[in-house]
Amino acid sequence: MSQSTATAISPDSGEHWSAPGAWTVAEGVHRIPLPLPMDGLKAVNIYVLEGSDGLSLVDGGWAITEGRTALESGLKKLGFGFGDIRRFLVTHVHRDHYTLASVLGEEFGADVLLGAGERPTLELTNGDLDGWISTDRLLAYAGAHELAAVWAANPPPLPDLSHWRMPSRWLEGDVRLDVAGRDLDAVHTPGHTQGHYVYADVAGSVLFAGDHVLPTITPSIGFEPVPVVDPLGDFMASLTKVRSLPDLQLLPAHGPVATSSHARVDELLAHHESRLAQSLASLRLGRRSALEVANDLGWTRHEWAFAELDYFNAGLAVMETKAHLELLAARGLATREETEASVLFAPVSE
Repeated sequence: MSQSTATAISPDSGEHWSAPGAWTVAEGVHRIPLPLPMDGLKAVNIYVLEGSDGLSLVDGGWAITEGRTALESGLKKLGFGFGDIRRFLVTHVHRDHYTLASVLGEEFGADVLLGAGERPTLELTNGDLDGWISTDRLLAYAGAHELAAVWAANPPPLPDLSHWRMPSRWLEGDVRLDVAGRDLDAVHTPGHTQGHYVYADVAGSVLFAGDHVLPTITPSIGFEPVPVVDPLGDFMASLTKVRSLPDLQLLPAHGPVATSSHARVDELLAHHESRLAQSLASLRLGRRSALEVANDLGWTRHEWAFAELDYFNAGLAVMETKAHLELLAARGLATREETEASVLFAPVSE
């Protein structure tokens, strides 16, 4: 896989990719990294597109004071302010992408565009969705009962609903947008989340990839508040869809800019095929839950044992493993059986 996110230098700045500033990545396009309050991902990249009617931003950042201050400072370096923002093109609903866009959109009258596949998550966040399955129940269903108890004992804080307003416009399917004097192809790429979008400026040879195509890591799969049947199958199909676009400069949400979207998509597809093979090999030891298979796998580029992960990342690992097992079942390579305790998988007899 690619270089470590922790040490990656971005060619547009010549500094670590999370270094504060406003870095020009293409004509009329600038990258502003905003800090994140977490140990793993240090920043989220916000992309500013200059247009005759004002600014369009791809993603908005997390609605925290540090993020808002960094965005304001970056815009000031470019000669702009929040009042110049006309629209936010949000790649997906996660808080480090959506919440500051929601807040600033309300304050300054900017439009906020979001994929329609994120509507159930926003309805859930605002307390309007029945039948939600909690994370601890999902983990228990994957065989991780002790881990589920830890998650149940550490519930997330109640959301600030002013950060989670509905967008101005829902995007459905693949659409072409006239943004900042550019023809942007808004391409629906479900997988990381069901409403994820990337934005391709083919004429400008850049791909605003959100979390769908990251240059140094692969995004979490199968970890959504509203679960779907085959998230990894969706993700890999979406990667193939992006691979069918021209080869573009990769502008990711996390990590340095990269020269080839095709090269990174090929790496990601190969990585997940390898994980599928490893998961199938684990199943050959017997009928197993996602937790048991996750314990057989190495995690991160450091190949950490599952037992070395903290409870949050262990939860991500279990749900991602379950996504791989569900895809093996969808491909006819594994069987699945729902028991009272959890869902179990086994290899199809050869």
